[in-house]
Amino acid sequence: MPRLRLLSLLAVLALAAGLLLAACGDDDDDAAAGTTAGTSAAVCEKDTLQTKTAGTLTVATDSPAFEPYVVDDDPTNGEGFESAVAYAIADQLGFAKDEVKWIRVPFNSTFAPGPKKYDFDVNQVSISPERQQGADFSSPYYTTPQGVLVAGDSSFASATTVADLKDAQIGVQVGTTSLDAVNAVIAPSKQPRVYDNSTDVVRALKNGQVDAIVTDLPTTIYLRDAEVEGSKLVGQFSAPGGDDWGAVLEKGSPLTPCVTQAVDTLRESGELQQITDQWIGAEAPELQ
Repeated sequence: MPRLRLLSLLAVLALAAGLLLAACGDDDDDAAAGTTAGTSAAVCEKDTLQTKTAGTLTVATDSPAFEPYVVDDDPTNGEGFESAVAYAIADQLGFAKDEVKWIRVPFNSTFAPGPKKYDFDVNQVSISPERQQGADFSSPYYTTPQGVLVAGDSSFASATTVADLKDAQIGVQVGTTSLDAVNAVIAPSKQPRVYDNSTDVVRALKNGQVDAIVTDLPTTIYLRDAEVEGSKLVGQFSAPGGDDWGAVLEKGSPLTPCVTQAVDTLRESGELQQITDQWIGAEAPELQ
């Protein structure tokens, strides 16, 4: 056989072999992908979930729990943004409302390292690299700016910029991103006063111990409308890097992918936005 014809034949055979291997590879890849997807779906079936109590989903929040996140400080009623979100996640995981058990956990304990008594926690906990060292987070279910609340007769009631608040005595809750945001954005001349819980922060403003308090914007609006008579929301500002809230889980929890999948499904379906629209009305002037 002439050399040229032999080389051509060899090239054709090599090409055919390559196509055959590629086809086999595609089949294997497709099968592997199908197996992965099937495994992922199976892992999130209710009867395979490793919850703290078999057949029960244990959800935590703070005490007290303020509106608009929990109505009447009763998360079991399903009313309020985070109560509704928690029950929507539970539904995605296959749990009926009467299969959800609520417990109370202090804010700072939610993301502290160590074992948890809950399957997941919803309590306006911002996702950060530092917190992720001690706990897992789902994908975000809400992103919030910060709000600034002052007494109506305060000398800071006319503030329109963050610079106008520089000399204010500001109160915040310990361990929150609000404290980080105050220090980074407002950079007040006076050290912010830090309180153990949200109730003490509100009391400090009512008693004139601070000139202003900073919380997430929906909470600020609720406090203005329902808790601190005569107060004024002077404006909002964004936390550095944003402020995304996620459901908190024990570090390495086998439920983390499933809770994330539930949140993502709620977002993609539009149900999460419907819950947000129903319970959160967060509007305020931007502090420049």
